[in-house]
Amino acid sequence: MSLVRYLARRLAQGALIVFLVSALIFTLLRVVPGDPVRLMAGGMAPEALIEEIAADMGLRDPIYVQFGRYVAGILQGDLGQSFVRPANGAAVGGASFDDSTRGERAKVWSLIANSAPMTLQLALLAMIFALVIALPIGVWGGLRPGAWPDRFALYISSVFVSLPNFWLGIVLALLLSVKLQLVPAIGYNGFAYTILPAFVLAIEIAPFIIRTLTVSVAGVMSQSFIDIAAVRGLTRNQIVFRHVMKNSAVPLLNLLGVQFSMLLGGVLVIEFIFDYPGLGLLTINAVMQRDFPLIQGIAIVTAAAFVLINIVVDLAATTIDPRLEY
Repeated sequence: MSLVRYLARRLAQGALIVFLVSALIFTLLRVVPGDPVRLMAGGMAPEALIEEIAADMGLRDPIYVQFGRYVAGILQGDLGQSFVRPANGAAVGGASFDDSTRGERAKVWSLIANSAPMTLQLALLAMIFALVIALPIGVWGGLRPGAWPDRFALYISSVFVSLPNFWLGIVLALLLSVKLQLVPAIGYNGFAYTILPAFVLAIEIAPFIIRTLTVSVAGVMSQSFIDIAAVRGLTRNQIVFRHVMKNSAVPLLNLLGVQFSMLLGGVLVIEFIFDYPGLGLLTINAVMQRDFPLIQGIAIVTAAAFVLINIVVDLAATTIDPRLEY
């Protein structure tokens, strides 16, 4: 299959996935109990005003009509406006929500564009930390299957995977930030504020990388071409770096793609604990405020990111190992 046909097929599949995700989230948000208009207008607003605002915003139209209108906006590059966040970033709540103030609501795309680079920075640093921790342990364990390096890799993976990230985040914040004052912990005022939450996420990712590497390296070392390479006079280091690492890279790359996608969409707890201004914290606030357009926009962007990351990973895998097909 040619590269163009492969990309066209994968992009079409990705568009379908994003559409289904957006349709599911859109429907669920409108059938759950609670009225976001009541939150926007204030608890003391009369019922007549609530209904007037809801009807004016189209929230009393049938769901399929609302979704069709929303999809039409997306196709024009418009993810809508936040229900509760003003464009000027001021505090919200109990607004009159007349026509003039509604026009000043923040654009969903702008809110996501401001938060996504923060989460991307956090995810990339977490992935780097995880690789620094996991690569030597996993490769070492894979080169000594059944021996104590292999058991050490298993034990350290078991310890890491057993640590709840919220507990580890709190403990490390108290120890490294409050007591030792080595790194800042809460909020964001420079790159240093990314280090601690990224390290907590790295501890969460590292066990999966360690086990994948251990199994993959051990499997490659048992192949016949490794014995042939030794007969040809290659040193152990040359065998490891020229053959073992290259052949172990594909399963590792697939795992990294999945883990990175999960990081982009699953940093809710860590960003909440550290008050880190990324997509995770933005999502939590949007859910608590029942900000439908913002929740929908985040879901669509993260689903699209997941699709694109997987396409890039597959292309990289075929580049590393030409035996794989598109």
